[in-house]
Amino acid sequence: MNKGKYYLTTAIAYTSGKPHIGNTYEIVLADSIVRFKRLNGYDVYFQTGTDEHGEKIQIKAKEANKTPQEFVDEIAAEIKRIWDLMNTTYDKFVRTTDPMHVRKIQDIFKKLYDQGDIYKGYYEGWYCTPDEAFFTESQLVDGKCPDCGREVHMAKEEAYFFKMSKYAERLMKHIEEHPKFIQPESRKNEMVNNFLKPGLQDLCVSRTSFDWGIPVTFDEGHVVYVWIDALSNYITFLGYEADGNHSDLYKKYWPADVHLIGKDILRFHTIYWPILLMALGEELPKQVFGHPWLLVGEGKMSKSRGNVIYADDLVDLFGVDAVRYFVLHEMPFANDGTLTYELLIERINSDLANILGNLVNRTITMTNKYFDGEILPQSESEPIDNELINLALETPAKVEKKMDELKVSDAIDEVFTLLRRSNKYIDETQPWILGKDESKKARLGTVLYNLLESIRISAVLLEPFLPETAQKILNQLNTDKKDWESLQKFNGMVPGQKVGTPEILFARIDASKKMEEINKINKMNEKKTGVAEKVQLEKKEEIEEELITIDDFDKLDLRVAEIIKAEKHPNADKLLVFQVKVGDETRQVVSGIAKYYNPEDLVGKKVILVYNLKPVNLRGVESRGMLMAAEKGKKLTMLSTLEDIESGATVS
Repeated sequence: MNKGKYYLTTAIAYTSGKPHIGNTYEIVLADSIVRFKRLNGYDVYFQTGTDEHGEKIQIKAKEANKTPQEFVDEIAAEIKRIWDLMNTTYDKFVRTTDPMHVRKIQDIFKKLYDQGDIYKGYYEGWYCTPDEAFFTESQLVDGKCPDCGREVHMAKEEAYFFKMSKYAERLMKHIEEHPKFIQPESRKNEMVNNFLKPGLQDLCVSRTSFDWGIPVTFDEGHVVYVWIDALSNYITFLGYEADGNHSDLYKKYWPADVHLIGKDILRFHTIYWPILLMALGEELPKQVFGHPWLLVGEGKMSKSRGNVIYADDLVDLFGVDAVRYFVLHEMPFANDGTLTYELLIERINSDLANILGNLVNRTITMTNKYFDGEILPQSESEPIDNELINLALETPAKVEKKMDELKVSDAIDEVFTLLRRSNKYIDETQPWILGKDESKKARLGTVLYNLLESIRISAVLLEPFLPETAQKILNQLNTDKKDWESLQKFNGMVPGQKVGTPEILFARIDASKKMEEINKINKMNEKKTGVAEKVQLEKKEEIEEELITIDDFDKLDLRVAEIIKAEKHPNADKLLVFQVKVGDETRQVVSGIAKYYNPEDLVGKKVILVYNLKPVNLRGVESRGMLMAAEKGKKLTMLSTLEDIESGATVS
C-alpha cells in the first residue's frame, strides 16, 4: 500500500543555546505526524536541523571565547542529541553551515539579483537584535518590536533588498484559492490583515554590520541575511539547484506537504518564503502550520525568569514516552498549552498507568492465569461484544481524520476512548467470575480475545505517539500484526498462539515524593548555575535602573481623559483606536489592549492619559498619547480615579 509521497519539515532550530522543552515540542509533534503517515501507507521524507548564522550567534560566540563555527558545532550537536533522545525519526538533519548549502544560497542570491528581484540600497529603520529584524515606525507596537515586544534601536547600513511588493498580489490570490495553505485559520487572518493588506515593504536580504553569514559572491562585505539563508534549507538540502538541474529527491518530494513551525515565525514562512519561491519559479508548499506554544504555568520559558525546563531533565524524571505523551496530548490545536510538574504527574498516573497500563497488565495476566497464555478463538458474540468490536474497527478511521487535520491531541483522545471502553468491558463481563465456571470457558475465551485484539489495535495506533510503549505492548501480546491493513479487521490475534509475560508499562508516581525529588534537583541546579542569585541580582539591577527623581516625574503630564469613541485598528488585531476628550480637546490614541477589552465596553470611561508623549504612527494610524493600565499575568485593567472627575484634570 503506497498512498504517495509526504514531505514534512520543522523549522530549523537556532543555534544560540540549548533548546528547552517548548522548543523540543515541535520535533516531537512532527515525529508523531510522520510516524502516523508511514503507518498509513505514505512514502515519507522528514527534515529538521539547525540555523547557524547571524549576528546573535556571532555575539554569543565571542562571549564564550569561541569562534562562531566552534560555537554552532557544539550547540548543533546538543540539539541533535536531544532530538535523538526524544526518539524522533527524521530522515535528514541539516546544518546551514554545510558547504553545499552555502554554495546553493550564493547561487540563489545571484539568480535573484540577475533577474532584477534584488537591488542595492540603504536601510534605515528600527532594528530588533534578538529577532534580527528591521521595522518601520508604523510596524512597531507601542514603540517596541511587533514580534517579541522587546526594545528596538535605530540603525542604518548598506544592504540589498528583495522586491516583495512585486509578488504581493499573487500571494494574496494564492492564499484565497488555497484556504488550507495557512493553518490554523486564526493565523491566516493575522497574516492577511496585519501584513499583506497594509502593503508589503521591500525586504532587507543582506547585512554588512557583521560577517558571520554566507558571503555575497559579487559584493565583498555583504553577507546573505537570514531570510534567504535559513528558509531555503527546505529546498537546498532536498536537491534544488538555481540552474534548474534539480536532484531526483527534489523532483520526488517538492513541494513540501507541511512546514511545521512555531506561531512566532509565521510571517517569515507565509509571506517571505512563498514570495521567494515565486521569484525562483518553484511551487509553494501545500501547507504551513503554525503550532501554539508550550508555556510553563502562565508564561513563556525564560532563562532570566529561572523557569526553563529541558527535555533531557524531564526524560530523566519520567521517561521518554511519558514526556512525549504529555506534550502531544496537552497541546490544543490552536491555543497555547501549559506544562507543570504536577499536571505531568497527574497525566502519567491517570492516563498512562491506570487507563493504558492497568488494562494491558490485567488482560495479559488473566490470559496467562486462565489459559496458560493461549489465545482462544471467538465464540458466538453478544451485543456487548459487538459494541466494543465496532468501536475498535471505527477508531483507525477516526484517528486518521484527526491526523489529516493535524489535530494530534484529538487523535490520541480517540485511542484512549477505545482504551476506556475496553476497561469498561472488563467491568461489564467480569472475567474473574467467568473463570470460576468451567462451562463458561468459551465465553471467557471470547471476552479475553476481544480485549487482546482491542489492545493490539490501540497499540498500533499509539505507536506514532508512544513508540517504545507501543512496541512493549505488542511484545507482550506476542504479535507482529502492526500494519495499517491489520487494523481493518478484528482478527489480528491468532488463536492457538500464546501471549507473553505481563510487565508494568508505567508505574504510579507518588506525587509528593516526586515533587520533593524535583525540588531538590532544582535547588542543586540553581546552586550550580547561580540562577537564583542571577535572577535576584537582575531584579535588583532593574529596580535600581528604574529609580527616578522628582525632576523626572515632573516631565510627565498625566491627565484624566474620557473615551468618547473606540474601534478596532484597521490593520492590527491587537490594537484599538480611541477618540478621547481631554477638557475641550479631542485626541486620537492607539493602544494594544484589544485582547482585554471590547471597544464598545470602554466608551464613556474616564482613564489616565500620558498627555505629553511624542506622537507616533502605529500600523499607519497616528497616536497622540498613551493610556495607562495595570497588568498582572493574563489580566489587564485600565487606570482611572476613585471618584468621577472631569476630563482634562491634571494627575499629580
